[in-house]
Amino acid sequence: MENQIFELQYAMDTFYFLICGALVMWMAAGFSMLEAGLVRSKNTTEILTKNVSLFAVSCIMYLVCGYAIMYDGGIFLSGIQGGEDLVSAALAASAEEGFDGGAVYADASDFFFQVVFVATAMSIVSGAVAERMKLWAFLAFAVVMTGFIYPMEGSWTWNGDAVFGMYTLGDLGFSDFAGSGIVHMAGASAAIAGVILLGPRKGKYSSTGTVQPIPGANLPLATLGTFILWMGWFGFNGGSVLKLGDITSANSVAMVFLNTNAAAAGGLIGALILARIMFGKADLTMALNGALAGLVAITAEPTTPTALEATIFGFIGGVIVVLSIVGMDKLKIDDPVGAISVHGTVGLFGLLLVPLTNDGSTFTGQIIGALTIFVWVFATSFAVWFALKTVMGIRVSEEEEHEGVDFAECGMEAYPEFVTQ
Repeated sequence: MENQIFELQYAMDTFYFLICGALVMWMAAGFSMLEAGLVRSKNTTEILTKNVSLFAVSCIMYLVCGYAIMYDGGIFLSGIQGGEDLVSAALAASAEEGFDGGAVYADASDFFFQVVFVATAMSIVSGAVAERMKLWAFLAFAVVMTGFIYPMEGSWTWNGDAVFGMYTLGDLGFSDFAGSGIVHMAGASAAIAGVILLGPRKGKYSSTGTVQPIPGANLPLATLGTFILWMGWFGFNGGSVLKLGDITSANSVAMVFLNTNAAAAGGLIGALILARIMFGKADLTMALNGALAGLVAITAEPTTPTALEATIFGFIGGVIVVLSIVGMDKLKIDDPVGAISVHGTVGLFGLLLVPLTNDGSTFTGQIIGALTIFVWVFATSFAVWFALKTVMGIRVSEEEEHEGVDFAECGMEAYPEFVTQ
C-alpha cells in the first residue's frame, strides 16, 4: 500500500513539475510578443528571431554544461535518473526515516523546469538591447550567459555552494524562493552591462538632454505579451513549490497562485495611478510594466505574505518601476522595453521584501546575496560584451539602424504589406 501511495505521489509531483515548466516555457511567447509590440515595426522580425533563437541556445547550452555546473551533475552524457530505480531508492530511504511525503522526481523533469528559467533570464537581455544590436553578437553572448554565467550564480544560490569557496549565501540568511534576484535581477545585470557598451538608440536623447519618446509599433501585441507572461508566472512561482502530492504542498501552491495574481494586479494599479499623476494620462506601457513589476516583486517570496500584503508589495513595485524607467532615461540608459527597471530595480526590491514575512531570512543576507549576484553577472557580462565588441562589434551601423535591423540582420520585414508609397 505504501508503495502504491508513493508511486501515485511521484507521478503527481512529476506531472505538476512538467506542467509548470511548460507554463514557464510559454513565457517565451510572452516576452516575444511584449518586445515585438514595444519596438518599432522595422525591428520586429529581428526581435522575434532573437527570442526564438535564444530559447534554443539556452536549452542546448544548459543541457551541454549549464545544468552540470549549477547542480554538480548532468544528463547530457550520464543519462537520466528516474523510473523504477528512483522510486525504489526513495522507498528504501523513507523506510529508515518514515515516509514523509517528500517530492521525488526524475532528473529529466528537474532539468526541464530549470532550463526554462535560464531562457527567461536571457529573454530579459533581449528587450533591453533591442533595435541596435547585432543578432549574432547577441547569440554569442547567449551561449556564455546560459552556459556559464547564470549557472555559476545559480550554484551559489539554489544549489547552496560556497561563493568562491568562502561562504554560502544560505548560511548568511539569503532566500529567493523563485528567482527575483537569481533569475530576474541576474538577467537585468547582464542587460545593463550590454546597454552601457552599446549606447542609446539614435535620436533617443537630444544634445540638450531631452528625452525623445520612441513609441512601440503594436500595443495590442504588447498587451497580449503581458497577459501571457502573467499566466506563465503561475508556473514560474507555483512550480517552485516543487511538489503537489500532499496537503501542505497543495495549500502552499494555492497560496502562491493567489499571491502571484494579487501582486500583478497591485503592480498594474500602482503604475497606472502614478503615471496619471506624473504624466496626466493613463499610460498603457507603464501599466503593463507595472503588472510585470508586481510579479517580479512577489517572486522572491510568494508563500508567506497574506494576499493583502502581496497586493501592497505589488503596488509598491508598480510605483517603483515607473520611477525607475524615468530615472534610467535621465541617466541616458536606453532600454526600449523597460526590462532593466522591471527585472533589475524591482528584482532587488523583491529580495528586500523577503525578511518582512519570512523570518528565515535576514536583510543582511538579502543584501549580500543581491550584491553577489549583481557583481558576478555584471562583471562577467561586461567582459564578454567588451570582448564581442572588440572582436566582431555589437552594434549595427547608423545606416542599418535607420533602415531597421529587420533588413540588415534578417533580410525581411514583419509587416511587408504596410509600406509607404
